[in-house]
Amino acid sequence: MINVSRPVLPPFEEFVERLRGIWASRQLTNDGPLVSELERGLAEFLGIKHAILVANGTIAIQFAVRAAQMHDSVVTTPFSYVATTSSIAWEGMSPVFADIDADSLTVNPELVDALLSAGATGVVATHVYGNPCDVEALAVLAERHRVPLIFDAAHAFGAMYNGRSVCSYGSAATLSFHATKLFHTVEGGAVVTNDDTIAAAVRLMRNFGQARPDEISALGINGKNSEIHAAMGLCLLPHVASFIRQRALLARIYDDGMAACASFAHPLQWRSGTVPNFSYYPIVFTEESLLLRCIELLSANEIRARRYFRPSLSHLPFVRNAGATPVADSIADRVLCLPLYPDLEPDVAAEIVSLVQSSLA
Repeated sequence: MINVSRPVLPPFEEFVERLRGIWASRQLTNDGPLVSELERGLAEFLGIKHAILVANGTIAIQFAVRAAQMHDSVVTTPFSYVATTSSIAWEGMSPVFADIDADSLTVNPELVDALLSAGATGVVATHVYGNPCDVEALAVLAERHRVPLIFDAAHAFGAMYNGRSVCSYGSAATLSFHATKLFHTVEGGAVVTNDDTIAAAVRLMRNFGQARPDEISALGINGKNSEIHAAMGLCLLPHVASFIRQRALLARIYDDGMAACASFAHPLQWRSGTVPNFSYYPIVFTEESLLLRCIELLSANEIRARRYFRPSLSHLPFVRNAGATPVADSIADRVLCLPLYPDLEPDVAAEIVSLVQSSLA
């Protein structure tokens, strides 16, 4: 079976060499030297002041919205992974949805403005498949309404926009380092920010609010990550540029093939100024029936594509008063992500293209 994603792993001996140091020190967690080294490496790679490693990408969002002092209602997107919305709800806040733009698939700033005018206390927007939000327009809105702006950048690691890391925009950005991501630590995540106050608050929250061994200065939980997870990240970080190059080659094969399918489906339209990381390869069909036909043919050939994201988050059972999100609803029914990972063979990508074309013939 060809899956939609496949974890990358470093050369085995490189990982073992990192493990030798852990075995020698016997420090497995609690802000060990490898966690600190990875945080410095991530901050440098992303061109940002603070990178705080945490247990996963979901808790990164929870920490970020709390550190930014959001409360009550928070504007977010209906087109993202469930964690974007569930993190807001888990923190006792009410997610309110601004629909998306049909081309970029990111949140529509005009609709965000209306919700902020109605009293929302912050914005959590998602860079979809690594395609950046309209960061300039959202920044203007956040400043005008005097609210924090958090970006869920789980798909955006390694992507650039107007010469900067996509992850460097906003009051803070959150990252997922789950095993299926372009860069991973097996399980993990991070909050990245240039804001000293947010960074300090996140560092306290991830360690039970404990400033020193004999001082608890804030409400916190256990959101730390381990030395073993950091070791994986340190082994993979030097290879990120190579991973992106390999993904770009595969995306080009898909692009060439999709050109023949333009009447029935099209790939994501990248925002001008973006250098993509090719974390995913989504295609949007003109009709859901075409998508279902394509999935059936791919599955018959042991190729697993994914309807990602689906469902539209405005339809989650724990969300109240979501409002209408017709664009996100429609896209969620018609979008399909094709397999994409660095060691996917080019001839397999070409076979997938052929099958997509055949399903639309």
